[in-house]
Amino acid sequence: MADSTSFVVVLSVVLALVLGVALVAGVWRNGPKRRNERLRERFGPEYDVAVEQYGESRAIRVLEAREHRVSKLPLRSLAPAERASFAQSWLLAQQEFVDAPHRAVRNAHELVQRTMHSRGYPVDDFDQCVSDLSVDYGDIVRHYRAAHALDQANRAGRANTEELRQALVHYRALFEELLGTPQGQVAPASQRYEQPPELARQPALPR
Repeated sequence: MADSTSFVVVLSVVLALVLGVALVAGVWRNGPKRRNERLRERFGPEYDVAVEQYGESRAIRVLEAREHRVSKLPLRSLAPAERASFAQSWLLAQQEFVDAPHRAVRNAHELVQRTMHSRGYPVDDFDQCVSDLSVDYGDIVRHYRAAHALDQANRAGRANTEELRQALVHYRALFEELLGTPQGQVAPASQRYEQPPELARQPALPR
């Protein structure tokens, strides 16, 4: 009887060890995959941008470093009064496009910068801004890159009216996300507006 009991105990221990090793091996094997999936889901298109730029292994470390940095930033939502003020400023910049498109794009750029700063994002370095925004706005940060490039061309006197219109549309995509209002409703309901003809023809912004 004692021998049988000992055998059962030993067998149970061996089975437990085998199951433990299998579990650890499964976690080790599937861990990187789950890590990739989590980052891909959070960063969206920016995950692929990072992989193309750094390679997959380094991209994971880069994106996780971004998450860690942004988790330490004093980010906050805008108060209703701030949101209304920024929304009104955007309307003025957009309306200005009809008569002064170059100035309108510069004002849109500065407004986006002020909005980011108010939300708690550092704005001194463009590349760092892109990295920080990509953590929570991975689907939209490409608009910021495009708008920035067109804004630089505008300041250098190399942007035509169509490019300026595109810049304003790109800035609007990011601005709406930062403002925290639904697409196509930058202003409060009491301040709905008609878009200038140059912008009214623009299709709905992609998400």
